[in-house]
Amino acid sequence: MDQLTDHLHQNKGAMWPFLKRMIGYLFTYKKLMYSFLFWIMITAIIEAIFPLVVLNLVDNVLTPQIKLMAEAKQNGTTYSPAFSLAYPYVLFIVVAGLIQAVAVYMFVRDCGRVNEHVMYKIREQLFRKLQQLSFSFYDRSASGWLLTRMTSDTDRVTQVISWGLLDALWGVTTIFFCQIAILYYNWRLGLIIFISIPILIVVSIKIRMLVLRYSRVSRKINSDLTANYSEHINGVKINKSTAQEERVTQDFMQLSSKMRRSSFRASYYTAMYVPLVMFIGAVAAASIVYFGGTMAIAVPAGITVGVLAASFDYSLKIFNPIIDISLFYAAVQGSLSAGERIFSLLDEPLTIKDQKGVGEYAEISGDVQFKGIGFHYTPDHPVMEDFNLHVKPGTSVALVGATGEGKTTIVNLIARFYEPTVGELLIDGEDYRTKSLESLRSQIGVVLQTPHLFSGTIEENIRFGRKQATRQDVLDALELVGASQFEARLQEAVGESGEQLSMGERQLISFARAVLKNPSIFIMDEATSSIDTVAEAQIQKGVEQMLQNRTAIVIAHRLSTISSCDRILVIKGGQIIEDGSHKELLGLKGKYYDLYRHQLREVRVSTI
Repeated sequence: MDQLTDHLHQNKGAMWPFLKRMIGYLFTYKKLMYSFLFWIMITAIIEAIFPLVVLNLVDNVLTPQIKLMAEAKQNGTTYSPAFSLAYPYVLFIVVAGLIQAVAVYMFVRDCGRVNEHVMYKIREQLFRKLQQLSFSFYDRSASGWLLTRMTSDTDRVTQVISWGLLDALWGVTTIFFCQIAILYYNWRLGLIIFISIPILIVVSIKIRMLVLRYSRVSRKINSDLTANYSEHINGVKINKSTAQEERVTQDFMQLSSKMRRSSFRASYYTAMYVPLVMFIGAVAAASIVYFGGTMAIAVPAGITVGVLAASFDYSLKIFNPIIDISLFYAAVQGSLSAGERIFSLLDEPLTIKDQKGVGEYAEISGDVQFKGIGFHYTPDHPVMEDFNLHVKPGTSVALVGATGEGKTTIVNLIARFYEPTVGELLIDGEDYRTKSLESLRSQIGVVLQTPHLFSGTIEENIRFGRKQATRQDVLDALELVGASQFEARLQEAVGESGEQLSMGERQLISFARAVLKNPSIFIMDEATSSIDTVAEAQIQKGVEQMLQNRTAIVIAHRLSTISSCDRILVIKGGQIIEDGSHKELLGLKGKYYDLYRHQLREVRVSTI
């Protein structure tokens, strides 16, 4: 997926949509944005004023004073320069410098705040979207890919749109005001600077794009190099046993050579960049000196010495802004793939969501009915077709069968983690798509095969699905699932993902968490597979008590744990091939009978 988006963003047309969307985030915080722009304008204006101060100082103070000194010398007299005439200019520069310092502080402060606000907004949207997306999205998305979107990609695009944009806007406004000022005083010299600006920008951007191009190639080869290195270090025994050491070494050397060439080119253009920009800028400055000097010494003079000095100063001032603009352009190009990944995630359509005008389930009785259900994860591989099942309220139903036959799909459909592609799934006689997700899932308790605990205490994990539960509610839930040993450990930290507890302890806590919700429909998907037989026997009695007068759908690998269920369904190919109680199915001597005998044989062998 990452390679796809990187390929997409070789297209230059993707730049403007990316910028437009990111700028939209900026204007979510209009006051900050307007303040940010205002202080940048102030900074750029003062930057453009400084050469004008020099211009007026030279023309109105220094040049007249020098003339008076020259005339006095010719007349054989002396003249003491009036230094006090320069004081207003000195004072102006100090005040302007102070204002500029305040302006720089303000726009840097505002930029930092904009950066944090935009990063917060994007991450909040990403996390919210991840909570809303259906299981089908997670089936095709790696957790590492999603984590990168939330961290490095978000940081990358917000840095570009805040600090990068700051430099670019400062550069543009500085160039604009400097250009206006020099054009006002002498359009010919202003034209020299005006012509040099696009040349500098084009050259800068071209070189930056070459650096970016070879840097991308280098990063790609580096990933391949790292993967190759890891693969052959881990597989060194195979390399030796098949006498392939020399061949794999040559393959590694070829990759390393490609890496060297692309890295050299990136370094070459990086090294070329600043000198080339400085040279073009020096040519522009030299042109100002030549043509401006010619006009200044002409008779009569075409420009004053002050205008020449200011023009030269302006020609030098455009270097850094142009470098900043080119850096911004390159940074945007470099961030396009990160932006694409972020926005593709934010734009991911929700396949499971509440439609407008849906109702709410009141208290669910637990009547579940599949009517002509068809479902597939991919269109070419249907999991079930025309599946029908009616589970009456308060009935416990066990699903058995080989892996991949559709058992988990059934419980996923009931919990509305997925929705039928064909047919209707009725809860209490109503298509559950006409009711809100929250009102359905709040009345369903789910215990999965692999329990997941969140960082925090045991009590916080048990109360996760029902924050308003009292301490007594928590204790009752623990007692019901046969886990009273946790009563004295409620404030004990479970660690990340419950790493400080055994797998059996995590599963007991997940049982208590599901029970605490007092669900109308209880789903257990291989819920006791990670618990030893002693712990399983400990909670079996509590589970049976818990399932009384409650609809329960149980997937179990150990058939001995489901013998008390009201109905046992044998699932094969997404269809029910046997349906009955434990005793009835044993009497049929069919598929369930074979599975049960096979497990009994395994148990006997393991105890010998």
